[in-house]
Amino acid sequence: MSTDDKNRAIAAAILPLVGGAGNITSVAHCMTRLRLGLRDRSLVRDEALKALPSVMGVVEDDTYQIVLGPGTVARVTPAFEALVAEAPTPVASADDLAAQGAAIKAARKAKNATPFKLFLRKIANIFVPLIPALIGCGIIAGLNGLLINLGWLPGVTPALAAIASGFMALIAVFVGYNTAKEFGGTPILGGAVAAIIVYAGVAKIEVFGQTLSPGQGGVLGALGAAVLAVYVEKWCRRWVPESLDVLVTPTLTVLVSGLVTIFGLMFVAGEVSQGIGDFANWLLENAGAGAGLLLGGLFLPLVMLGLHQALIPIHTTLIEQQGYTVLLPILAMAGAGQVGAAMAVYLKLPRNGSIRRTIKSALPAGFLGVGEPLIYGVSLPLGRPFVTACVGGAFGGGFVGLFNMLGDKVGSTAIGPSGWALFPLLDGNKGLGSTIAIYAGGLIVGYLVGFVATYFWGFSRELIEEFDVDTEAAAEAAEARPVAAGGPAAGTDTGTTAEPVKV
Repeated sequence: MSTDDKNRAIAAAILPLVGGAGNITSVAHCMTRLRLGLRDRSLVRDEALKALPSVMGVVEDDTYQIVLGPGTVARVTPAFEALVAEAPTPVASADDLAAQGAAIKAARKAKNATPFKLFLRKIANIFVPLIPALIGCGIIAGLNGLLINLGWLPGVTPALAAIASGFMALIAVFVGYNTAKEFGGTPILGGAVAAIIVYAGVAKIEVFGQTLSPGQGGVLGALGAAVLAVYVEKWCRRWVPESLDVLVTPTLTVLVSGLVTIFGLMFVAGEVSQGIGDFANWLLENAGAGAGLLLGGLFLPLVMLGLHQALIPIHTTLIEQQGYTVLLPILAMAGAGQVGAAMAVYLKLPRNGSIRRTIKSALPAGFLGVGEPLIYGVSLPLGRPFVTACVGGAFGGGFVGLFNMLGDKVGSTAIGPSGWALFPLLDGNKGLGSTIAIYAGGLIVGYLVGFVATYFWGFSRELIEEFDVDTEAAAEAAEARPVAAGGPAAGTDTGTTAEPVKV
């Protein structure tokens, strides 16, 4: 037996005992060991491996390591890699895509653990619990506006207005409470300091030559005031004697933070909030189509990176100022591009029943604005379809942005929902009918462009060859296919020890 044949025989004896080629994710070697990445550790037959004359032992670490000895391992590894490459390629299924998507998601999450992104996560944790109230009050406000326009139930509309507006009038208090809780302070003290912002009595106070107005600074002022309160409280906990803590700490926390809020934060936060509103209006009035194209196209990558959380206070500020956020309907177009891309994938892979079932089950959620199952289960693992989904979102966002530039503002009275679920929350400056029509038009553009871009440019020839296969038939064939070198089928255990290869 030649040296090459000898090394191939060793590799052929090892392969079925580690679960076959389909169980191998990586192959490498060091000075003495063949290092294998495995999909399923339970498929490995340790005792049979150890019984092979060429195997000196096995070691389990981050990889499965088979000790072959110096010299031998360097020669056996290429033969092993060749056998793995020659094995029939496992058919990619929806489960494979889901696993790839989960791995990408986990990697993104680990990569996102930077100080800046952790800070953004804190900001999200402050505002996300408020979303149910924003949605409920937003829908009631929309219903009330419809009743007023139709002239129906005039005796009821004032009550609906009070119900819809009560939460928004006090949202600063809730933001302050959640902020203190998230940053490690006493929540009620954060809420107490933030409540100063909405207190009617601040209208009697003059700061920097201007009289303050209740609500000035809004959620940004409440956020800053509560963070300051946390730091003052923590300072007091360190230096105030324990016997006086219950009296002195809350008093100093509210007093110091309250004075800074009144004579500084409310004014500064008010200017910043006004600047955000003015800039958003200016941007969409003067560069609406371009801004919509950019925002709609980049939103899915922003979500992946966790940077979309920075937009939550901006949305809330716009809702507090103007009654709706003009940014959310544009950003929602990213989901429309994703839906269009998924439908194209469905048609491009007619033989892959597994992926098509995943798309069918995830599409209803996608239409309602929940895009994560389609992103991490379909488009992102495939690669190109994720890019073409972003293209669809860009064109949908450009469509909505264009009408904003022409004077038809399209906004949402709450954050959280998107897709079809955003219809009950839509509001604008030209009537509900016009607003709904523009938003619906943007969705259609997003669907169509996402579909067309994915269908014609979302797949390479190699991608089609890999994924457009009958997963069920391939799985049955794999089960029936005998393994080379007389071994058992990959992943099976006959209960016997493999016959050692004589070398």
